[in-house]
Amino acid sequence: MTAFATRVLHWFDTHGRKDLPWQRDVNPYRVWVSEIMLQQTQVQTVIPYYERFMRTFPDLMSLADADIDAVLLHWSGLGYYARARNLHRAAQIIRDEYAAEFPAELDAVLALPGIGRSTAGAILALAKQQRHAILDGNVKRVLARHAAIAGWSGTTDVANVLWARANELTPLERVAEYTQAIMDLGATLCTRTKPACDACPVAEDCVARLSASVDLYPGRKAKQVKPLRQTIMVMALSDDSVYLERRPPAGIWGGLWSLPEVQNVADWCMQILHVAPAATESQAVLRHSFSHYDLDIQPVVVRVVARSRTVADNADATWHALDDEPPGGIAAPVQQLLNTLKTNRHVTNR
Repeated sequence: MTAFATRVLHWFDTHGRKDLPWQRDVNPYRVWVSEIMLQQTQVQTVIPYYERFMRTFPDLMSLADADIDAVLLHWSGLGYYARARNLHRAAQIIRDEYAAEFPAELDAVLALPGIGRSTAGAILALAKQQRHAILDGNVKRVLARHAAIAGWSGTTDVANVLWARANELTPLERVAEYTQAIMDLGATLCTRTKPACDACPVAEDCVARLSASVDLYPGRKAKQVKPLRQTIMVMALSDDSVYLERRPPAGIWGGLWSLPEVQNVADWCMQILHVAPAATESQAVLRHSFSHYDLDIQPVVVRVVARSRTVADNADATWHALDDEPPGGIAAPVQQLLNTLKTNRHVTNR
């Protein structure tokens, strides 16, 4: 075992996180769900989602047999919804092709939707004690600083160097503990800003610390100005119910229920609801930021006196009672608009 791994494990024994929900009753399914939720999402944000998810889908079969709407409903607000769709699809594959047993071979795990090299390694290391290196965001930061590995990890050359370093340092013994330990080290001490170098178990030979250049690592992608996009969302309201439609399975908020995006409100009302709006009211623009662009949403409240009967026969559209649980997953900005509509519904038309 390398001196690096020995020190990290010694630190973990005293300071590591050992009471996270997915560290109880450890099995591949529970670890897998946690690893997918933790992609691009912090632990404290994930915990309540994970606990709720596990109450409804306690095992692989319950997830595989579930309706996608139920899965997306439990993911609402967590973002990056392709993760939920891939999780559901992968559960069905494991049910159908592996007799509901999570595969134990790295290549088989990698072939599942939504699972990359680091996630696969983490699942097999944490749940099955197999020796696999991992390279999530926290680990990249620790390794880049400790060895002063320059450059953005999104490039092939830098990623290869980091993977080689991760593999070199991963021990043969206590693989699960080491995997958790190095993730914890990045999450709690070797943080992006204001790292606690004085408490770090590998600070004595950290090249970035010794050269007073911690802030330079890991290298960042060249900053680009995010484009701004604009859209109109219709909040068609009738008798305390709002018109929702299911978005296409691919693309932004794929498979989620949403307020319709339109070009022209009056035209949409005639084409979809087959009625002219009794009244319309534009509300304040809501800006939502994605990783690659910002979206300005112009909400328009539309009062409808008579609902279209054809909507009731459409599995991808519904009149949703504002006081009821949503029919499926709802993206955070859409839920925010619905909450506002629910609060103001009795005063909207005064």
